[in-house]
Amino acid sequence: MSKPFRELRERLLRAGVAPRHARRYLNELADHLADLTAEEERAGRSRTDAESAALTRLGGIDDLAKAMTEQRQFQSWSVRTPWAMFSLTPLFLLAGFYLIAIIILWSGWKMFLPGADTPFGGVRVHGFANLYFQAGKMIYFGAPILVGWGIGLIAARQRLKTIWLPFGLVLIALIGGTAQIHASRIAVLGGLGHIRMDFALGASVHGIPGGLFNASVILSLTVLPYLIWRLQRIHSL
Repeated sequence: MSKPFRELRERLLRAGVAPRHARRYLNELADHLADLTAEEERAGRSRTDAESAALTRLGGIDDLAKAMTEQRQFQSWSVRTPWAMFSLTPLFLLAGFYLIAIIILWSGWKMFLPGADTPFGGVRVHGFANLYFQAGKMIYFGAPILVGWGIGLIAARQRLKTIWLPFGLVLIALIGGTAQIHASRIAVLGGLGHIRMDFALGASVHGIPGGLFNASVILSLTVLPYLIWRLQRIHSL
């Protein structure tokens, strides 16, 4: 990508244009620039002069950017409704991951430990049964981190600087850090198949409530890639 187009891409993304629209627009401009360059070369100009003349005919960066940034339909949803993209959407995604983890736990309990009061502790499982339960556990514990990375990636790709990103990361970390699953045919009478999920701070770890400690770990893991990207961006400018 030529330097003018790189600058244009950055300007479009910072202005809130969705990456897919920016990419399509730049591809169209690149094709048009190639056609203009070919015309100038047929007119007898050298390659370098033809490219320079074609860029002049194509228009300045300000005009090219204005053609996209003034049209709201090209803006990303992260810019139109950042409160939804970085708070509600992550919550729905996290809830979906937790539901999948609970279904895996419940179905594994029914298939591999049908006589046990609880799938936690007590009876050891091996082979495929162990892999099945471990998959659910990975989804359960990894969900907050994956969701946090996802919204961080969206913010990075679209060059967003919004208060809703840290809000969403903290919210996801708190939910992930305090979430607890209880499963017992005797102790849990309601819920989904004797499985209940609630949120609690739990016992203290080094004087800090366990839920807050877990949340701080999740927050550190989710925010780290975004901070590294921001530092790389600053040093590259």
